[in-house]
Amino acid sequence: MGFPYEGEIYSLMSAIVWAFAVVLFKLSGQRVPPLALNFFKNTVAVILFALTLAFLGDSFFPDIGAVNYLLLALSGAFGLAIADTLYFRALNVLGAGLLSIVACLYSPSVIVFSVILLGERPSVGDIVGAAMILSSVVLSSRHKPPPGVPRRQIILGILVGAVSAIFMGLGVTIAKPALNETPVIWATGFRLFVATLMLGFITSLTTSGRTTWACFRPSRNWKITLPTSIIGAYLAMILWIAGIKYTLASVAAILNQTSVIFVLPFAFLILGEEITKRKLIAVVIALAGVVLVTLA
Repeated sequence: MGFPYEGEIYSLMSAIVWAFAVVLFKLSGQRVPPLALNFFKNTVAVILFALTLAFLGDSFFPDIGAVNYLLLALSGAFGLAIADTLYFRALNVLGAGLLSIVACLYSPSVIVFSVILLGERPSVGDIVGAAMILSSVVLSSRHKPPPGVPRRQIILGILVGAVSAIFMGLGVTIAKPALNETPVIWATGFRLFVATLMLGFITSLTTSGRTTWACFRPSRNWKITLPTSIIGAYLAMILWIAGIKYTLASVAAILNQTSVIFVLPFAFLILGEEITKRKLIAVVIALAGVVLVTLA
């Protein structure tokens, strides 16, 4: 038996948990490079999703057709391997508060790729909402940089964060047709599995490979990276899935995006990031744009 507003509660909890995880990822990024952090995070999540599938008695290799496997694999490569690595790089530069605003570009990215790849037609609300999100990112780019950080580095961080959001949007759009025919928990685990394989391959080709593999050896860094990976890559994802399952997708999407609000107090309390008028205005504009895009 469920309970009233079950999906809405799960979606809101997902936003809060993810906002907390973003701040912890920022702390982790002070000790672990972006590629290594993403590789570690995905590996932990893959193990947990595999255990979840085993507990539920679901098949590890469902009969969904080769095309759906390919779409989900491409989605994992773009949306979790490339996008999340760039996200952690931008997080190191911008901090949790500013990046949460830039990450709202995910919504208009989904619109653009849905038009290009799926033949969908954007509404007036989509266009207006996307313009509002873009304006919030421009506004955040004028934010006073932290002490010792040149403005050009902030601009570079915003560009990296924007590319990350674009790849996230591409990954989700590619997966849309396959997600209609596959179990969501399995599809999420499979995307993570493909992303982890890709990151492992990239790691084997880079000169920093030894540093990346070193993050898997138990160390003091695990005090932050391990619980952060569990919270951000597994717990927040399970709550996100539950929210989508038990309420309307549009409602879940809006509640998920409220993470941009919750990041600010967490970043202030844990990281000491300043909450400024400019940042608050950008958050309000970005969230309003997301609501327009979602409900249009």
